Amino acid sequence: MGFSSALQGRAAHEALLNRQEAELKLLDTMKRCMIQKSKCDKEYAASLVAVTQQGLKIDRTDDLQGSHITRAWRSFMEELEHTAKQIKSNAEQLESVCLDKLAHLYQDKRRVRKQYQEEHTKIATKFSHMTEDVARKKSEYQKHLEYYKMLRGRFEEIIKSGRSGRKLDDVIDKYQKACRKLHLAHNEYVLLLSEAAEIEKDIRTILMPGLLEHQQSQQEAFILTWRNLLQDMSKLGDTTSDKFSEIQQRIETNISSISPAEEYREFTEKHKTTPTAPVVFQFDESLIEDSLGKLQANTLTVDNLTVDWLKSRQTELEGAIKDLQETQGKLCQEQQQNGGSAATATAVNGGTKPSTPILNGSNGTSVKDSSNKNSKELIALRCQERQMQKQVEMIRAALNDVGCEELPSGCDDLSTMEHLIENKKSVSQDLSEDSHNTSTTPFFSGKGGAASGVMSLLRDQFRRKSAGPIAAGANSLLNVKDSPASTPRPGQKFMSSLLRNGGGGGGAAATTTTNDTAAIGSSTMTLSTNRPLYEEEWFHGVLPREEVVRLLRNEGDFLVRETTRNDESQTVLSVCWNGHKHFIVQTTAEGHYRFEGPAFPSIQELILHQYQSELPVTGRSGAVLRKPVLRERWELSNDDVILLDKIGRGNFGDVYKAKLKSSKNTLVAVKTCRMTLPEEQKRKFLQEGRILKQYDHPNIVKLIGICVQKQPIMIVMELVSGGSLLMFLRKNAATMTQKQLMAMCRDAAAGMRYLESKNCIHRDLAARNCLIGNENIVKISDFGMSREEEEYIVSGGMKQIPIKWTAPEALNFGKYTSLCDVWSYGILVWEIFSRGDTPYSGLSNSRARERIDEGYRMPAPENTPPEMYRLMLKCWSYEPENRPHFDEIFTVVDALMLCAKD
Repeated sequence: MGFSSALQGRAAHEALLNRQEAELKLLDTMKRCMIQKSKCDKEYAASLVAVTQQGLKIDRTDDLQGSHITRAWRSFMEELEHTAKQIKSNAEQLESVCLDKLAHLYQDKRRVRKQYQEEHTKIATKFSHMTEDVARKKSEYQKHLEYYKMLRGRFEEIIKSGRSGRKLDDVIDKYQKACRKLHLAHNEYVLLLSEAAEIEKDIRTILMPGLLEHQQSQQEAFILTWRNLLQDMSKLGDTTSDKFSEIQQRIETNISSISPAEEYREFTEKHKTTPTAPVVFQFDESLIEDSLGKLQANTLTVDNLTVDWLKSRQTELEGAIKDLQETQGKLCQEQQQNGGSAATATAVNGGTKPSTPILNGSNGTSVKDSSNKNSKELIALRCQERQMQKQVEMIRAALNDVGCEELPSGCDDLSTMEHLIENKKSVSQDLSEDSHNTSTTPFFSGKGGAASGVMSLLRDQFRRKSAGPIAAGANSLLNVKDSPASTPRPGQKFMSSLLRNGGGGGGAAATTTTNDTAAIGSSTMTLSTNRPLYEEEWFHGVLPREEVVRLLRNEGDFLVRETTRNDESQTVLSVCWNGHKHFIVQTTAEGHYRFEGPAFPSIQELILHQYQSELPVTGRSGAVLRKPVLRERWELSNDDVILLDKIGRGNFGDVYKAKLKSSKNTLVAVKTCRMTLPEEQKRKFLQEGRILKQYDHPNIVKLIGICVQKQPIMIVMELVSGGSLLMFLRKNAATMTQKQLMAMCRDAAAGMRYLESKNCIHRDLAARNCLIGNENIVKISDFGMSREEEEYIVSGGMKQIPIKWTAPEALNFGKYTSLCDVWSYGILVWEIFSRGDTPYSGLSNSRARERIDEGYRMPAPENTPPEMYRLMLKCWSYEPENRPHFDEIFTVVDALMLCAKD
């Protein structure tokens, strides 16, 4: 079925025109795409050439002399360059030939479509004129017929009445003329109908079918040309063509010529050397010159100081050897299952070459990957076992030599330490005097006085150094306090806070009383075991790591926080030291706390020890605590907030009306974060508080504080009485005046002008995210998507993006600036004047987006001032640079408000 018989109707004609128009658009799209493809191919070719040039710059070519790999690589790069030239040639041909053909095809198709439309219009016009002539002639016919009937009636009346004379002659004359005109009209109508029938027949059977048949032939000719053109473009983009195949074949030929057996022949001949002499590790005897003969080279020393450590080390090594043997047994079983037991036994026990080849064929693929892997692991484990066994034998022999005899003393007489004790006494006296001057007692005072405390400390230190690390408890805390305190360190104010009401003390006095004092510089600290950790000013609760990093700015800054790992709560010390480091507080079996050093009954004492001793938290990190970072004024305790009624629900959790304990008459709004949310979501939740804490403007909702001391995390803000602007507009639609609506627009513009001045992009400006306060003041709220930067690029998809409020460049390219907020402000103004209606009502998100790209803009809501609608349209300019900034918007709206109606 062709055009001539199937497409004669009006609807078919319109459909054919639409099809031709769509084909023209398709041609235009193909042209633009091929231009882009040609450009991309040229760029790709240029990139390939750059790659080959870089690949051919081989360093140390002398060292690679005779290498098959190098020769194949050079060939690879050269052929890749040929590929680039071929791609560039194809791109140039695509640009010079195919695109030119596309352009001509486009022009010819437009011309043919125009000719068809003109011919069809001519035929349709002719048929229309003929139809009009028939209707007009019929109308004349009816008029003559009616005139004739009237005169005939008069004539019959005169005849019946018997009148004669002039009047009768006039009637007869008029009657005859009417008859003549009627008959002429009849004949003309009959002839016109005959002509019209012929014309209609010619149009229906000859002219219109001929036009459509001709158009079909032209359309099909275009399709043929189009197909050939597509084939040409396809060939120019075909990387499987003969030219590319030949290049690939040459690359593969060169690669297949690589011979593993020949690769290093020339290299080994050139650099052939004699076997290397073994490296001898000898004991440096100068180390033991001052040991008075107690320590011997290459001999383990067994005495009262080392026997426990040696036994412990022996047990540890024997356990490790047993584990190694079990692992070897498992690997042997796997090896036997894989059929490689013979090769393994040879490689492990004898060290000779396995008979099974490792590589098979020129492609270098592994024959028995798992077997070879197991063999290597077995060799490594066997070496480990031999090394450990040697150490065990040394320890066992040394212990056997001692036998049941009394262990010798490993240390000189303690009398040699008297001088050190005297020095410690003088230090203690100095500390006592300082304490007396500040009306306090020495921290280490207690049973035995300063001298006994120092003696205990020295013994403890000596014991730790001799017998390894042990939990020092209170004596370690004494060690911290035993330094002069006349010159306060930065952050000593923190130490007063640290032990003001929290943590146990040190020495005998701290263990026998619940309150004591210690002089640290000029600060007096009260020790108490009753104060919980979360009340300490340097404890920041469950503040996420991202926020912690913002607080720790200088080397040595530190704070303590909590985190959750595998559903288990852990206490973390965060320190700024060569970046940011985070140390989990370890808990001992006795319930004490430690890092790598001694353990303490409370976290407060542990932090105090690390701070005053100036020792690294861990040896590997080297991090030293220098200055505590105290909670900021807006970091509130969860217990400071009393939740009242639930007033809403957000993306992260419920929203409550609440009051503060410090001011029970002050009502606040509290956003909570669900405890089950992942850390990433909690960081996003706190982002709103972090942004709001630095803003102070009547049209921006005020932050009172955040609560991160424990779960749930909360953001505390001013309670804005009117609630959501969107619900307020819908509830009060009938009573809102134009001036009130203008005032809302001005308030929103003022708030956004302030945010723009702070380089803050809101990204979610809408009536639902604005609050209405006393006297209908509008406050910008919900900063959960906001960013503090001049430009923000999104790369994570369109999830949770408010499509109908978002600017086209943000939707299409993920690029956000303050001018994107200007677009959203235009939607907000539309919402205000529509009294809370939904933008693009009846359109899906995707359809609304398509219509906007096509140039559609929402009409003005009813009774919107023309100036405000013009402002909306400016805000909805497709190009961001054509939109006004908020400073200009505020000036315009403020001026228009003065003229608004009450």
